[in-house]
Amino acid sequence: MDSLTLLTTRRSNKKLIAPAPNKEQLETMFKAALHVPDHGHLQPYRFFVLESEKLERLSNLLKNAVIELNLDEKLLKKAESFTTRTPMIIAVVSHVTENIAKVPAYEQELTAGCAAYAIQLAANSMGFDNVWVTGPWIQGTKIREAFHCRSQDKIIGLIMIGTAENKNLLEVKKININQVVCEF
Repeated sequence: MDSLTLLTTRRSNKKLIAPAPNKEQLETMFKAALHVPDHGHLQPYRFFVLESEKLERLSNLLKNAVIELNLDEKLLKKAESFTTRTPMIIAVVSHVTENIAKVPAYEQELTAGCAAYAIQLAANSMGFDNVWVTGPWIQGTKIREAFHCRSQDKIIGLIMIGTAENKNLLEVKKININQVVCEF
């Protein structure tokens, strides 16, 4: 698939099964992430690959966060089943270097977001489907500790990656460019 087709047809898919990317494919995905715009060459991101027992640990951390943050019962049930719906999750954390006037924190966070998207696109180009998930639970104390977050760091997203259970179920995204392109 050429890059323009990938960019204009990419869709999130939450129904994922094995296989997930192997070590070599992950390396390619991370190489793509390292080529995003990065003012100051700070590499303000960290990636954590979670499979098997690490997914179980994440599930426990998510449940803990739901309880800690006093979130609703519906989110607790989602936390219990979240990691069973994918063979792999890549957590992306913004790793911000503070007090750089030339490269403010928000710009570093945007770079981490671009890195997450590059991972998604690289995965798609290799035939894997994925979805980027966040939610209030990523603010939990223990989950932030598990991902080595300092006070200035943020968990940008949990990217669920695997093979589409059924590619034919995805509908074409309806877009209206006139809603987002504005006059100056």
